[in-house]
Formats: sequence, structure tokens, C-alpha cells
Amino acid sequence: MSEGATVVKKPLHRRKRLIVPAALGVAGLVGWFGVPWLAPLPESLAESEASPVLLDRHGEALHHLTLPDFTRRAPVSLKEVPDDLIACTLAAEDKRFHSHGGIDLLATARAAKDWMTTGHAVSGASTITQQLVKLSGPTRERNLCAKIEEAMAARHLEMRWSKDKILEAYLNRLDYGNLRIGPAEAARFYFQKPLDQLSLGECALLAGLPQAPSRLDPTEHPERALGRRNVVLDRLAAAFDYDESRISAARDEPVRLRPLEEERIAPWLPEMVASETRTTLDGELQRDVEAIVTEELAPLRDSNLRHMAVVVIHNPTGEILALVSSGDWDDPRGGRINGAMSPRSPGSALKPFTYLLAFENGRSPGSIVADIPTRFRTIEGLDTPQNYDRAYRGPVTIREALACSLNVPAMRELNRLGGPEPLYRLLDELGLTTLGEDSSDLGLGLTIGNAPVRLIELTNAYAALARGGESFAPSLFPRSDPPETKRMFDKASAFLIADILADPAARAPAFGRRGPLELPFPCAAKTGTSTDYRDNWCLGFTGEFTVGVWAGNFDNSPMKGLSGVAGAGPVFQRTMRRLHRDVAPSWLERPDGLVKVRIDPRSGRQVGRKAARSVIEWARSDAEPPPAGPEDYDERGRLFLDASYGEWLASDENRRRSEFAPMPAMPAESPLRVLAPRDGVTYVLDPELPNGGRLHLATNLPGLVSWRCDTLDLQPGTPEPVAALRPGRHVLVATDPRSGETTEIAIEVEQR
Repeated sequence: MSEGATVVKKPLHRRKRLIVPAALGVAGLVGWFGVPWLAPLPESLAESEASPVLLDRHGEALHHLTLPDFTRRAPVSLKEVPDDLIACTLAAEDKRFHSHGGIDLLATARAAKDWMTTGHAVSGASTITQQLVKLSGPTRERNLCAKIEEAMAARHLEMRWSKDKILEAYLNRLDYGNLRIGPAEAARFYFQKPLDQLSLGECALLAGLPQAPSRLDPTEHPERALGRRNVVLDRLAAAFDYDESRISAARDEPVRLRPLEEERIAPWLPEMVASETRTTLDGELQRDVEAIVTEELAPLRDSNLRHMAVVVIHNPTGEILALVSSGDWDDPRGGRINGAMSPRSPGSALKPFTYLLAFENGRSPGSIVADIPTRFRTIEGLDTPQNYDRAYRGPVTIREALACSLNVPAMRELNRLGGPEPLYRLLDELGLTTLGEDSSDLGLGLTIGNAPVRLIELTNAYAALARGGESFAPSLFPRSDPPETKRMFDKASAFLIADILADPAARAPAFGRRGPLELPFPCAAKTGTSTDYRDNWCLGFTGEFTVGVWAGNFDNSPMKGLSGVAGAGPVFQRTMRRLHRDVAPSWLERPDGLVKVRIDPRSGRQVGRKAARSVIEWARSDAEPPPAGPEDYDERGRLFLDASYGEWLASDENRRRSEFAPMPAMPAESPLRVLAPRDGVTYVLDPELPNGGRLHLATNLPGLVSWRCDTLDLQPGTPEPVAALRPGRHVLVATDPRSGETTEIAIEVEQR
């Protein structure tokens, strides 16, 4: 400072006037930029959970599921939201969103003034950022402290996130009513449109709903929603540079709501899903099969058929392409039961697996099995099964027995294999889980369907036939790795079964021609009908697909005379035709080791080309049938039958008298066996017994064996004698006249 200069000092009061504004400015800056960092942000702010969507194999949405709070959400990026919807939302909720820092000071000041003037809140003045904080946090009491905390958190968020990120998160959390969260779900529900197809009027309608979703619900209160829409359009015109003609057109636009009715495709599916969202179902095929079932059920109501289930399996992968659970999900008589998973009696649908075992044990389609009256010992006593038409045909080939679904030959063949255990074991290994704990409880009736099975499991067992013996579990969800495969039987046996099931000529004597089981391409088909027509089935396959159909009633009431052909058959045929509409059908390749031979279908033996009766049949090259000889026939060309056929030969059931002749001197199929009574059994005479103590005797050679007893009166019976019981110990003697062999049976009779 130069000498003589004068120092001028500012008065103290002027310095104080400068310090106070500066301090206030610093405090304001700290309050605006610093303090908000202390306000915690809601933990769920960055989360945007979407409702699970179940997809078909091609990615098509089958079901939009709800979240635990029962809402549906489909978050979208801001780029997917139309500019009109963004503008309408800003006009309705926060027109200065892009110019404020999370708190709209002008709106806050106006709200404070209104509150002081009126004594209550007139407007909330909450910005979109504040609303986002509120929507993302837990529900809390609305008071001044809560508002201040939200405001601070909003400032905090504005310093962390961009405006676009805030707006995107906000839109995806908005409640548009009817449990629809976010604009995508709202557009889908109210208009059944994607976002990019919304008109300006529709955008304004949606933008107005979050203010009061229930009160403004356009499906319940269209006038209120329309009024709110026009308010939004007015605000849009005032706040933004919008063409007046567009605003006017949107204001005149009628509200065309198309409230979404969730498609009822595969309604059973959500109950079967744990975490997977993509399924193996083919959406288009699923719809078509559901339509087929609906159409085929309608005319059968008068036959008391109400429910059907269908399973379609892709053979190479085991993937389930379509599954119908009941045919009428809303039927109060059990429509929501899944018929594909419910154990039902399969009738004759298990017979192919009995004959499969026979082929595994050296038999062939031309092998002979007797269709004659036969008595089998069961837990309940002796059983004499009958065929569906109550007729007996004598000697038949396995091809005819299976194709015509004869009961007696199937039970005889299973008995020949050692009883129910081999079949039980095979079915169990093929994945049938409802057969029970012990095969002995089922007996030979297993082959004709006395054990309940699930359609999905039996269909997959048929798929193993289509694969030539390879079995693996079916899947409703795509597999990440190839399935674990197990070979259950050889390709030759599977091919022979398939060849029979695809033979319309062999099926014709029982089912006729050109019915539901015939298709214009090779296709295996087998029906089943349970006792009293309570269930009927049709299952079959081509090289590509296996289809299983069950028809019946979940209340277990019987249908009126509907067999598997008439009930399940048409659905099976139409489903197979639909499957091969776009996929050329293929058939099983003939495996090595099979040859064609000419046989006499009455005996199964090989004959020459000049034989009076002959058919061409498959046989294993290492087990060709023996040749027929002159000694097998009488002078009229009739085939000699052994004594086991005696009862049938002499009965009215024998309608083939020109084909067969008895030859008692020939050895029987098996040695003498006494079926009743059992050796060592004790009978108790009860004076109230209606039969008066009469015991029917039975052997495996009815009509041939002679009986005697020194202590009981034996009276003539059909086909074998009847013993009049009395107290004491008695020995009955059965004699085989062919060999003179005798069998003694001792019984005790007590008087009650």
C-alpha cells in the first residue's frame, strides 16, 4: 500500500448482510445435493419381476401366470413404450418431469399454499420420481414425515439414475387396474394389443387409470374412464406441442375395449409347472386336439360320455406334444380332474404286452393258442373268462387273437408264460406305477385290464413299441441332455406286435373294415373297454408319434354300450391324421432275423403253396414253425385236434366243423391237472347254503377225464360231474383215459 493511502472499511452491518445469504445458499446446496444422499433408497427399486409365462415349444405364450400377489406384470424397456403413452403419462402425472430434480418446487409451493389456505391437502405434488420411491417401498402411513423422506429419496435417486431409467422403472410399476401392472399388461388386457399398436386415445385412457384404478376401471365404469381420458388429452394439449387435430381426433375416438379373456388352452398346465416356463407342447396342435375332443364328445353325451383325455408323444424324443385332461374343464362332474394322470381300468389295452412276452419266448404271430372254454384258479376260486362276444373260436393264431382282442387266448398265453408275474414285471419296468404291490393279487386278469393304469404311462409304454423296444420317460419340458434309454425287449418282438396292430384284415372279423382304427398310412392301433363300459381306450403309433386316448366319466358311471372303437377311436384317428398333416408318416424298419413263411392258420405249421388253406406269416429265422404232415389231417382235409378241444368240438360254439376233427389218441397239450377241488381242502356244510352242498369237479381236460369216489355220489354235470357232499374224509380219483394216469384228491367235509 502506498504511503498516504486511505483505508476504507465496510460497515459491519453490510458484511453481515452478505454472509447470511451466502450461508443460506450453502445450506441450500447442502440440503439439495448433500442431505439426500443420507436418505435410503427402497431395496426393491432395481427389481422388476415379471409374471411367469408358460411357453410352447416354439416360444408361443400358452399361459400368463400371476405372481404371489395375484398381479400380472410384463416389464418393458422405455424404447418399447410409445411416445404418445409417455407424453400422456407425463401430462397426467408430472409435466415438468424432465426439468425438475426429483422434487417439483413449484408444485410443492402450490400444494403448501393450498394446504394453508384450505386446511387440508388439495394436491400431493408428488413427482414421478417420488411416486417411484413410494411404489418401490413398503406400504406406510401417509404423513408429513413420510412425504419428506420420499422427497429426499427422490433427490437421492435423481442423482444416481438417468431420467429415462427412472421413467422406465415407474411405468413398469404403475397399477392400471384389474391386477395388471405396467403398460404392456394393461394394453394386453384392455385392448388385446401390443404397445406399439395403441392409438393416441388408447394411450390417454391408459395414462389416466393409475390415478384411481378401481374407480376409473373402464370395464366397470366406462363413463368415468372416458372423462379421465379427456382430462389427460386436455393436459397433453396444454403441456406439450401436440397437433390439435390429433388431440381432437383422440377426444372423439370411441372407447373400444376388448377385455382379455385368458385363452383356455391346456388349462391343466399351470398345476403341473414348478419352475420351468418353456414346455414341449405344440400350441397349434394342442388347440386342434382340444377342438377334436370337444367335437367328438358333443354327440356322445346321450351315451353318457362326458370326459376324454389325450396324450401325444413324439417317439424319438419322448416329448409330450399335446395333452387334453378332460375335454370340459368347467364340467362340475369332475372336469378339472386330469384324465391323463388318473388311474383307470385299461381293458384289453394291455394284451399286446402279453403277446410281446410270448414272442420273446419263441412264439410267432402264426403260433396257435386255444380259444376254448377254460377254467383258471384264482384267489376267489375258479374263473371261466369269456370273450367280448361270448363265443369261442377254437384254435386261432396269435395274430387273430390279438387283432380281434380275444380274452381267453390272452389269459391262456399268460398262463403258459408262468402266470401274471412276467407281465407285471414288464409293465412295471415300462413305467406303469399303479399296478399294485403284488402280481399274485391280479392273477391272469392282468392281461385283460384288472389293474388300473394312467393314460400317460400306458401311452409311453406303447411308444416303447414304436421305438423297437427302447424305453425312457416322457417329458413335458425340454431336456438339456438326451434321456437315459433302457432296452426292454428286442426289435423283432416289437416289430411283430406293431405288424399285427396295423393289420386291418386281421382286425376285420371283430371290428370290420374302414372304421376309426384304419388310416391311409400304416398305423398300429389297439382298443380297450373295461367292465360295464366304464372306460374305453384307443392307443397306437406310427414311426413318429404315439397317441393315447381315454374316454369315460370321472364319477365312474358307465357309458351306454360304447366300446373303445366307438368312443375313443374317432378321436385317435382324427388326432393321427392331424399329426401327419404336415409330417409324412413312416413305419418301423423290419429287423434282421425275421422271415416270411407259409402256414396253415389252423395249426401254425408250414405248408406248401398247393395247400388248401394257407397264409403268409412272419417267423423268426432261427425258430421257423415245423412242417405239417399228412398225419395232421383226416381224409377230408380236416385238422386233427387233441382231446383238450373235446368240449369245444362237441359244443354249439364250434362253427368250424368242416375244418377240424377230434383225435382222442393224440397227446394233449398238457398232462392232466385237477382244478377243483384242491387236495387237502376242508369244506363246511351249512344248511342255509343254496346249492345244498354240491361240489363241481373240474380239470384242464373237460369232457375227457373220468371221475370216481367210493364215499360220495357223483352226479352228471356239464362238462364234468358234481359231487354231493357229506361229512367225512373223501378221496376223489380223476383218470386220464389216454394214458391211464390217475390223480387222487383228498378232502374233508364238516357239518356246521
